[in-house]
Amino acid sequence: MNKVILMGRLTRDAEIRYSQGDNARAIARFSLAVDRRFQRQGEEAQTDFINCVAFGKTAEFLERFGHKGTKFVLEGRIQTGSYTNKDGQKVYTTDVVVENIEFAESKSSSGNNGGFSPAGAPEPSGADSGFMNIPDGIDEEIPFN
Repeated sequence: MNKVILMGRLTRDAEIRYSQGDNARAIARFSLAVDRRFQRQGEEAQTDFINCVAFGKTAEFLERFGHKGTKFVLEGRIQTGSYTNKDGQKVYTTDVVVENIEFAESKSSSGNNGGFSPAGAPEPSGADSGFMNIPDGIDEEIPFN
């Protein structure tokens, strides 16, 4: 099984290209900064910079919303490859091929850096409370009262 789940921030805007031909398809390349979960006592947190690629509708989503600093959670698979550069040296690559990507925080919590909050989603009631305001009339939609 080859399955990867990552959460991190884009290090720069996603780079978008389109393939040639009748069935032109969007291709997005980007790098995700992912903090390591554990660190040694007294050490600074370490970050991995992971190269990712997305195709089709996922790439088009990144073209619209994939801005530097935006926090995403994604799932995909690791893919390795190689090519010969212009100096004749073989270069090995490792990328995460993105199969699904979602925002990991709302626009308001990301400091307006390109995040997203779905229309109609409750906003946090205040920085000090940690709770969200529940809209009136929502009781009918909750399946467990």
